[in-house]
Amino acid sequence: MLGAAGTIVVGLAAAAAAWSGQRGANRANASGAVLSSYDSLVNNLQEERNALEAKLADAETRLAAAYAELARERADQAALQNEIGDLRRMIEHLRQQISTLGGQLS
Repeated sequence: MLGAAGTIVVGLAAAAAAWSGQRGANRANASGAVLSSYDSLVNNLQEERNALEAKLADAETRLAAAYAELARERADQAALQNEIGDLRRMIEHLRQQISTLGGQLS
């Protein structure tokens, strides 16, 4: 009888150990799945960040080009304004010369 009781106790202990081991394995599998999902999420976020950084660099390059073009246009405008001023002064001077010479302005 002692042998049968010992066998039962050993069997129960083995079953308890197997059950406990299975729970640990389930936890390990769940933890592995969580870590795998986390790694996948981190990789996706890094790819998205890299894509956004590339878009940002492109936008900054285009903005710098637009500012450079604006500066050129402003310089061209200033040059034209100077030329207009020079021509107006020349016209006024020529009118004065014609008037001084007694000519008639039309």
